[in-house]
Amino acid sequence: MEMPRAQPLYRQTKAALMRRMVDGRWRAGDMLPAEPALAAEFGVSQGTVRRALDELAQINLVVRRQGKGTFVAEHTRERALFHFFHLVGDDGKRALPGSRMLSMKAGAATREESRRLKLAAGTRVVRLHRLRMLDGRAAIVERIVLPASLYDGFERLDRASLPNELYKLYQERWGVTVARAAEKLKSALAGPEDAAHLGLRSGAPVLEIDRIAYALDGNPCEWRVSRCDTSAHHYVSEVV
Repeated sequence: MEMPRAQPLYRQTKAALMRRMVDGRWRAGDMLPAEPALAAEFGVSQGTVRRALDELAQINLVVRRQGKGTFVAEHTRERALFHFFHLVGDDGKRALPGSRMLSMKAGAATREESRRLKLAAGTRVVRLHRLRMLDGRAAIVERIVLPASLYDGFERLDRASLPNELYKLYQERWGVTVARAAEKLKSALAGPEDAAHLGLRSGAPVLEIDRIAYALDGNPCEWRVSRCDTSAHHYVSEVV
C-alpha cells in the first residue's frame, strides 16, 4: 500500500491508519489487524507500526487492551468526562451534566457560522439550543451548530429522546468521530434569555467557552458556544 511521502515512516503509517478510519473501513469499536499483519501490508517494521499505534492511542483514537488487541476508540461517558468536559465542582468532584434540548432546527448558515465551520455561504446547518444541569441545577446554556451534510436528518429526530452525550450519537449514527477540539475562553455577561435559563440576573458574569470540534479528516464538524454559571464550579485544564 502506498503511503504519503516526506514524513518519518511511522507518521506515514499513522496517516495511513487514520485514513482507514476516515474512510469508514474501520469503525468505532472495530479491532485492528495484529501488528505483524499491518507491518507486512504497509511494508514497514513491526516497531514502526507499534510507534504509529502508540501515537494514535495518545490522542485517544485507538485503545490498547492487554491480551486482546487494539481497537478503534469509541466515545464513552469516561472519555467525555475526562477528555472533553472541563468544568469541575469547587469540591473537586467531576460529573457529566444532564441535558434538556430547548430547540432544534435547520436553516441556511450565517456568515459567522460559515466562517467558523469552513462552509460555503448559505450552506444548510442544524442549530441546537440546550440547557445542561450539574448537581441538579441549571449550569450551562449551549448553542451548537452542525453542518447538515454530515448529519442528515438530525433536525427530524425526537429532541426529547436525544442522548446527553452528542459525540457518541455523531459517531454511532453518522460515523463522525470527534478527534479533537479547540476552545477559546472568556468572561461574558449573561443576556436576558441565558440569565433566565440559568436562574441568574441579567448581566451576571458567566464563563463563555467557544469550541470548534474537528473530525478525523481534520474538518470542523461542530461549533459550540457554552455560557456557564461557575458560581459552584471551575474550569480545569491539565498541562502535561
